[in-house]
Amino acid sequence: MADAGHSKQDRRQDMMLTDPLPKVITRMAVPSIISFLITSIYNLADTYFVSSLGTNATAAVSVNASLDQIIMMAGSMLAVGAASYIARLLGARKEEKANSVLSTAFIIAVGFGLLVTLTGTAFMTPMVRLLGATETCEQYAVDYATYVVLVAPFMAASFVMNQCLRAEGSAMLSMIGMGFGGVLNCLLDPIFIFVLDLGVAGASMATAISKLVSFSILIFPYLTRRSTLRISPRFFRCGDSILYQIVTVGSSSMFRSGLAVVSAIVLNNIAGSISDSVLAGIGVSNKIMMFPFGIILGFGTGFQPVAGFNWGARRYDRVMDSYRFAARTAIIGASIMGALLALFAGGLITLFAASDMSMREVGALCIRLQCLALPVHSWVAVVNMLCAGLGNAKGALLLSTSRQGTCFLPIVYPMAYLWGAVGTASVQAAADILSLCLALPLIRSVKAKISRAAQAAAEGQPAVSGEV
Repeated sequence: MADAGHSKQDRRQDMMLTDPLPKVITRMAVPSIISFLITSIYNLADTYFVSSLGTNATAAVSVNASLDQIIMMAGSMLAVGAASYIARLLGARKEEKANSVLSTAFIIAVGFGLLVTLTGTAFMTPMVRLLGATETCEQYAVDYATYVVLVAPFMAASFVMNQCLRAEGSAMLSMIGMGFGGVLNCLLDPIFIFVLDLGVAGASMATAISKLVSFSILIFPYLTRRSTLRISPRFFRCGDSILYQIVTVGSSSMFRSGLAVVSAIVLNNIAGSISDSVLAGIGVSNKIMMFPFGIILGFGTGFQPVAGFNWGARRYDRVMDSYRFAARTAIIGASIMGALLALFAGGLITLFAASDMSMREVGALCIRLQCLALPVHSWVAVVNMLCAGLGNAKGALLLSTSRQGTCFLPIVYPMAYLWGAVGTASVQAAADILSLCLALPLIRSVKAKISRAAQAAAEGQPAVSGEV
């Protein structure tokens, strides 16, 4: 078994260090893209089936998207930080320490998820009100949140396993785990909502069951030793710089998720103060935009471990080549996706708002404006992933918090005050464009760091700061 494990690691080492980079990145990215797309589909499926219950029910599901982001915040810091560190450790052939990183992140994620479950269950109604539920959609929001909070520990742990499977090169296993749960959610939604007549609560039950199934599939390779790494309490370590490395890199994802929650709550409250139609329209449009965002994020997730592995192996030429390919591909792909989505925005939003003209108008505008900013968003995402892959915690934090934080929060109230529903629908696109101002100087500094590291390696000097 040990020889088989080393053989698998050797094959992965050869793939990362010698195979053509477009092939490697694509191989790593495709399963991630598929899993993100399936996740987007079942998130949108909830909204689609619930939309037949009326605009108020649709608004409630939109409000509860912030609950998913809260749970994501509990696991994403550990998931992204652990995945980045694991990729660099495997590049440096430190498998034993990689096991400790994975196990530590997994156990802490379960604890964070339990905290969300206990807090959400104890303060359910105040929670949905805080998330932006209006009086007319409050009960629907409670119905939807009830079952989702119960599976928060499994969701948080799944984030860790999902990212770490990708980091060790097992992106296909990650895709199967996330994908099967998503397909199951789409199948269960109409049964629970309509056949069993459970309404919004039925959509919540379907989501909870699908999350449990995904968790079971993701943990299976770890329990059966079909993965390179292992999860075990005996590997749990908070010392040896493990927790520090996880938190420093993963904090960017945590702050991104945290700011996404704050921004969503602010946006929900502003939109809800205008009307449930505006709240539902912006919520649905954001879920539709999860498709191109999921493709961009999945592609970046495939690129990140490639950059991190080669950085750990001191193959700086491949780090730069992988960035150039990723940036070029992301911009071209985002431009094509943006053009197509903008063209069909009106028809897409009508699927969820056939009888609500206000919802259709606001939703279509929100989609089209975000499509215009999509190429910028895609490139910034690649720069963000490069920083995370190289262990540049400050850079990753700066960019990950810009889109829904530093570039979003300062403009949301002025735009809503000046232009009402139109301004509220335009905020995210404006924030995406503003994030370019942060990414341009950052990529220059990252390139300079890679150049210095390559020069030091050529002269036989020790590894630069930030390497494993």
